[in-house]
Amino acid sequence: MQTTAVLVPVIAIVGAALTALLTYGLNQRSARRERRARAFGEALSVIEDYAEMPYRIRRRSGTVEARQQLTEEVSRIYSRLAFHQALLDIEAPAVAAAYRLLANEAKAEVGEQMKAAWQKPLRTTDAEMNLEQHYDRSRVDAARDHCVATMRATLGKGNLPPSPKRPGRASVAGDRLDRGPVPLPPLAERDQSRVERDPELGQ
Repeated sequence: MQTTAVLVPVIAIVGAALTALLTYGLNQRSARRERRARAFGEALSVIEDYAEMPYRIRRRSGTVEARQQLTEEVSRIYSRLAFHQALLDIEAPAVAAAYRLLANEAKAEVGEQMKAAWQKPLRTTDAEMNLEQHYDRSRVDAARDHCVATMRATLGKGNLPPSPKRPGRASVAGDRLDRGPVPLPPLAERDQSRVERDPELGQ
């Protein structure tokens, strides 16, 4: 009887401790999954901001401040891309490789579109702000789909997709994040900006 009287509270204490440890482990796992999901979403939002830049450039005003704001925004996006790439390299290497591919594909496709957008004439009326055609983002979308699938697999919501092969490249995992040049306004606009800042240059 005495042994039973001793064992019952011990078993109860051990059971309570195991339950607490299990609950703690599950909560930690859930918190980690939530943290990762938030980080993945924020990383993807930077790509979307970058993909919108050609439209913002096409709708730009002709002021010096507007041009500076756009070029500075592109620089900030590059910094955010580098930050999220480093975070993913630490947090989720498989996702980091897929995100590196996505970022480089965006820079290759959207970067050319931004260069072309700077060469287009300024739009000065409200009606002209409606662009006649959308910019192609097939390369960005394909890389984004692969990146999202990798993110879902990392969160335990699907299977890890195979690494896509690129011509002349051995593996996506070994690629580095290519910062690339910041697309600038055409020389005519930059020269005009200098005149606006220093009127003596226009004399």
